Amino acid sequence: MDPTHLHQIAVEAMRARGLLPGFSPQALHEAESTREAVPERSADIRDLRQLSWFSIDNDDTRDLDQLSVAEALPGGCCAPAGGGG
Repeated sequence: MDPTHLHQIAVEAMRARGLLPGFSPQALHEAESTREAVPERSADIRDLRQLSWFSIDNDDTRDLDQLSVAEALPGGCCAPAGGGG
C-alpha cells in the first residue's frame, strides 16, 4: 500500500478521534531547541524515525505509547525493527 495513502488514513482517524495530526508551531519550536542536547550515538541505538509505525493503543487513547514497527529482512522473514527474532 502507498505510504502516502496510509498517512492520509492515519490523519483522518486522528481527526475523527479528536486528536491533532500535527504539532503546533510552539511545540515544533520547543522540539527544535532540543537538537543541541542530542545524546551521543552508539552502535546499539538505531534511528527508526523514517519507518512507518502502527499503534496498538485503544481507539480512545489520548497518547500513542504502544507503537510497533516491522521491517522486511533478507530472505523475506520479518522481525521487530528494533531487533529480536
